[in-house]
Amino acid sequence: MKKLILASALAAAVSTTTMAAERISIGTGGTGGLFYVIGAGIAETLNKNLDDTTARAEVTGASVENNHRVAAGQMTLGLSSSSTLFEAKNGEGPFKTSGALDVAAMAYLYPAVLQVATIEGEGVNGFADLKGKRVSMGPPGSNAAVIATRLLQEYGVFDDITPRFLSYNEGVKALVNGQVDATVVLAGAPTSALIDLDSQTNMKLLSADLEKLDSMIKKYPFYQVAELKTGIYPDVSAPVVVINDPAILFTSGKADQSKVYDITKAMFDHLDELSQVHPQAKNIQLSSAPNTPISLHPGAKKYFDKAK
Repeated sequence: MKKLILASALAAAVSTTTMAAERISIGTGGTGGLFYVIGAGIAETLNKNLDDTTARAEVTGASVENNHRVAAGQMTLGLSSSSTLFEAKNGEGPFKTSGALDVAAMAYLYPAVLQVATIEGEGVNGFADLKGKRVSMGPPGSNAAVIATRLLQEYGVFDDITPRFLSYNEGVKALVNGQVDATVVLAGAPTSALIDLDSQTNMKLLSADLEKLDSMIKKYPFYQVAELKTGIYPDVSAPVVVINDPAILFTSGKADQSKVYDITKAMFDHLDELSQVHPQAKNIQLSSAPNTPISLHPGAKKYFDKAK
């Protein structure tokens, strides 16, 4: 009888401990996207290195949905493009109706750069040459289409192009078949669609002028300038200057400071583990992590200040 009582007490204790485990939900994107892969990697890292924690990546509609749900307390963390997070914090763009959301950055994760590709010999050597051309702008309503529009407006050619709104793979196929003269991809580099294009043709990536990008960033301060190195694709024989709309990890502005500190520490103390989930995860670095478009949550800032 005593053994039975003791066993019951132990079972109850284990049950209580399990129930007390901290649940961390991470808003990502579709299962085929990089947000989900990185979010799942973060969840795995937290589960291994944060006591009494159960973290899980959640499939969502990506940046806009993640900002709404994290701010509403429905999820603990979220991944977002830099531009969308900035607009959520300031009640701009898709957040004009809802108003500003109480969100706070935790870390810059990895770059997502706008790559504008054409084929050598087609007469497109720079953005000004796109005037009168057919350009695949990315999927309709996509962040790629928004950024490409803003960049081409900066060059004064947007009103003179024929835009096509195709997926990245469709855009590459249309370029190879002569149905468009250039195609855009918003992703970390190298990316599969352009690796495929480069393998079939003499691909050329258009390099932006720093003056144009500086002017664009004054209007849209959530963007950054980045440079693709020579050889990032076999046909890229010189550095390419591009616009960057990086992926950011964020949380609610109301999130507990100690909890956010512990999450940040568990991630950045174990980057060796996190970097294994995808090549882009190797870009998650302590040195670049505080470079976010909105203020860091005090818990994340505390960790980065200590880690300097």
